[in-house]
Amino acid sequence: MKRLTVDELNLEGQPGAFAGTLMNSSADLVTRVCQGDSDAFRLIFERYSRPVISFIFDMVNDRGLAEELTQETFVRAYRAIRTMRKDTKLSTWLFGIARNVARESIRARIRANSHVDLADKSVVDLSDNKPVPVDGLLSKELNDLIRRSLAALDEDKRLVFTLKVLHQCSYEEIAEITGFSIAKLKTDLHRARAEMRRRISPYAGVGYEV
Repeated sequence: MKRLTVDELNLEGQPGAFAGTLMNSSADLVTRVCQGDSDAFRLIFERYSRPVISFIFDMVNDRGLAEELTQETFVRAYRAIRTMRKDTKLSTWLFGIARNVARESIRARIRANSHVDLADKSVVDLSDNKPVPVDGLLSKELNDLIRRSLAALDEDKRLVFTLKVLHQCSYEEIAEITGFSIAKLKTDLHRARAEMRRRISPYAGVGYEV
């Protein structure tokens, strides 16, 4: 990933340099950050950057952009962490920031391009320019189909499907992240599952569940 854009936060270092202290609770880490411990925020980044970039990637379908938006998410988190409520779960709070960052990016692209064709290959291509083993072609094809199907969902359905199915968040956590009612979340998830099944089942067969 690129270097973060705030001078006081440099997350580039030896991978796993703080692995020995990763047993620190999230609440303890937040307290230490608020007390000026920059190493504590490095631990937060190491612990949560992977799920955050995965979540953002599911929203924007662009690997490079997801990396940039993940950096922006943690920059904002670093600047705002002293305002986080004590009763808020750190992962939920970070997902909320990531959701806003991803939505801002999507809407900026829509304004810039008049529209975003989510079915366009340039939007959903997951290629990393590495050769794909022959025995991995089938799973890659299915993965690409899932990504295209996810990208075709409208924003609200894609958001709840990503959080509930791919990241195993509870309805209560998703409601806090999105600001939606649990009733709306359940309705959107039901419709998202139906759309995903309709798109995937002809290829994957009835044994594939979403």
